[in-house]
Amino acid sequence: MPNRLADATSPYLLQHADNPVDWWPWGPEAFDEARRRGVPVLLSVGYAACHWCHVMAHESFEDAGLAEYLNGRFVPVKVDREERPDVDAVYMEAVQAATGQGGWPMTVFLTPDKEPFYFGTYFPPQPRHGMPSFRQVLEGVEAAWRDRREEVGQVAGRIRADLAERAAVYSAGAHNPPGEADLHQALVTLSRDFDQSRGGFGGAPKFPPAMVLEFLLRHHARTGSEAALEMAVRTGEAMARGGIHDQLGGGFARYAVDAGWVVPHFEKMLYDNALLLRAYLHLWRATGSEPARRVALSTADFLLRELRTPEGAFASALDADSLDEETGKSAEGAYYVWEPGQLVDLLGPADAATAARLFTVTAEGTFEHGTSVLQLPADPEDVAEYETIRARMAGARAARPAPARDDKVVAAWNGLAVAALAETGALLDRPDLVEAAERAADLLLAVHLTADGRLLRTSRDGRAGANAGVLEDYADTAEGFLALYAVTGEASWLQLAGGLLDTVLKHFTDEASGALYDTADDAEELIRRPQDPTDNATPSGWTAAAGALLTYAAYTGSDRHRTAAERALGVVGALAGRAPRFIGWGLAVAEALLDGPREVAVVGPDGDPATAALRRAALLGTVPGAVVAVGAPGETEVPLLADRPLVGGAPAAYVCRHFACDAPTTDPAALAGKLGVAVE
Repeated sequence: MPNRLADATSPYLLQHADNPVDWWPWGPEAFDEARRRGVPVLLSVGYAACHWCHVMAHESFEDAGLAEYLNGRFVPVKVDREERPDVDAVYMEAVQAATGQGGWPMTVFLTPDKEPFYFGTYFPPQPRHGMPSFRQVLEGVEAAWRDRREEVGQVAGRIRADLAERAAVYSAGAHNPPGEADLHQALVTLSRDFDQSRGGFGGAPKFPPAMVLEFLLRHHARTGSEAALEMAVRTGEAMARGGIHDQLGGGFARYAVDAGWVVPHFEKMLYDNALLLRAYLHLWRATGSEPARRVALSTADFLLRELRTPEGAFASALDADSLDEETGKSAEGAYYVWEPGQLVDLLGPADAATAARLFTVTAEGTFEHGTSVLQLPADPEDVAEYETIRARMAGARAARPAPARDDKVVAAWNGLAVAALAETGALLDRPDLVEAAERAADLLLAVHLTADGRLLRTSRDGRAGANAGVLEDYADTAEGFLALYAVTGEASWLQLAGGLLDTVLKHFTDEASGALYDTADDAEELIRRPQDPTDNATPSGWTAAAGALLTYAAYTGSDRHRTAAERALGVVGALAGRAPRFIGWGLAVAEALLDGPREVAVVGPDGDPATAALRRAALLGTVPGAVVAVGAPGETEVPLLADRPLVGGAPAAYVCRHFACDAPTTDPAALAGKLGVAVE
C-alpha cells in the first residue's frame, strides 16, 4: 500500500512511495506527529540520480522488519534535496560540522522542534568497515532518546548555537568588492592547486570546475594572463578526452572518482551540462579551438535529445544506474561501459581493434568486472572512420536499457540551460538552440512564475510543485532571461529579469550588510536561515545574483542594482585568496565589475546585414561580462539604446562603461578590436 509520498511531484519521493517505511513529506504535520507521539524524527535526504540513495533504499527502506521497528519509534521524513535545497543546506552544514564530511543519502535525527542531534550519511544493513548497521544506529538513537533525553537536548542546543554563529560570519558587515590584487592572488592560489599533468584542481574525486574556468577565461581576457588561459585550456582538453565526457552521446557525468578524469560517477546532471556547455563555448570564443566547439555542440545536442521534456523545459538528471543485461540487476555505469568482445560482435575484428585503440577499451578494463569507460586520449587519424565507428557504437548503446530520468524541472537549472543554449545558438549559428532556450523560458513563465511575481522551484509534467523558489532560482532564471535578451533583442526578457531581481532585493537581501540569504524573508522558518556565498555544483545563489544584478545595471544604468551587486561581491574579496576554487563564479563576476562591464549598444534596422555583422562582433567579444543590446534607431524601451543615432545613415555600435561611450563605429572589425574578439 503506498505511503504518504504517493502524491508527490518529486521522482525521488515517488521512488519511496511503496516502501514499507511510513514516510512523511517534510512539513509541519510530520513534526506535530513526532511531538504528539513523543518520538524523534528520522530525516532522510537524497535525490533521484543518487547511487547510494538507491543502495540504502534497497537494503534498508524496503526491509519490512526494519521498517516496522522504524515506524514504531520514529517519524520518518523523506526530502528531495533538489526540491528543498534550503532543508538540505541547513542539515548538511550540521552533518559536515559534526563529522567532517557529508554526502547523500543524508541521515539526520531531529527533535520535534527540528533540532538535529545525531548525523550520518549512508549506513549499511550489516556492520562493515567500522560502520554500524542502520538497525544499530536506530537502536542507539532510540535508547538515547528514551534514557538520556536531557543529554540529547543539550547536544541539539549546542548544534543550533554553532549554526547560528556560523551564519553570523556572512552578515557581520560589508566588505569592499575584490580588486586587482585579490584577483591576482586568486590566480596564484589556483595555480598551486592546479594538476599540471591531468588538468583540473586537487586530487580524487575530481569535479568539473565550470565556474573556475569562467573566471580564468575572463581573467585572461582582462589581463592577458597566459597562466590563466593555460589552466583553462588544459583542464578543458583533459575533461573532454576523459571518461567523464560521454564520448558517444555528448555531455558530462557528475564527477570523476579518480584524479585523471577516467572513471566517472555516471549520473548526468542538467546543471553540470548547462555550465560546461557555456564554459566550452567561451573556451572556443577565446581560442578558436575546434575541439572546444565540438564539445559545446555535442553537449547542447545531449541536452535537447536526452533531457528536454515534452513541455519544452529540461529534466534534472539521468541516473547513474541502469539494468545490466547479463546479470538482470541494476548496476552503476552499465549503460556506458564496454568490453572488447562487445566491440568484436558489433564491428568485426578489424574495426573492433580500431575502436578499442581509439577509446581505450582493454581486456583489463578501467571499471568493474573488466569493463572499460570510453576515453579519447588522441584525435583520430581518420575522422570519417572514427565517426562511422562512433555512430555504430552509439546506435548499439541506444538499444541497451537506458538510465532512468529524473524529469523534475528545476527553475534555477533551467535558467542555466537557457543562458547556455541561447548563447551557443547565437554564436555557433544554431537557431534551433535559441528556439529551445526560448521554449524553456516560456515554460518557466507559464508554470513557475506566479501572479505576484514569485517563483516556484520545481514542476513536473507541466504542473508546478508547492516549494517556493530559493535565491538561485531567481538569480539563474534572471541570468537566462538576460542572455535571451542579448541574443533576441526582445526587451520583455530584460523586463522580466528586472522583476525577478527586484524580488531578490526586496526579499533576499540584508539591507544593513548587503549579504544575501538563500531563502526569502517570508519563507518557512528553519532552525537557521540558510546563507552561503560559496559555489557547490552550481554557482552560489549569492554570487549568481550579484552577476545578474551587475548585468541588469549595465543595460539600464540602475545605480540601485549596481550598488547591490558591489555590496554582494564584498564576501568574494574576503575569500578570493583563501578559497578561490569555491568562489569561482564570484571571481568571474568580479572580473566583469573591474572591466566595467563594457556596455555595447548596436543600433540599426532589423534584418540589415550591417546591423547583423556588428551584433555578431559584439557577441563574440571576450571582455568580461560585456552586455549587448541591439535595436532600431529611436529605441527608448532599453536605456542603453536610448539616444544612440545611426552614423552617416549606417548601423553603428557604441562601446560604453557606466553609459559613458567611446566614439561609435560602423566597422565590425574595429568593434571586434575593442572587445577582444579572438575568432572570425
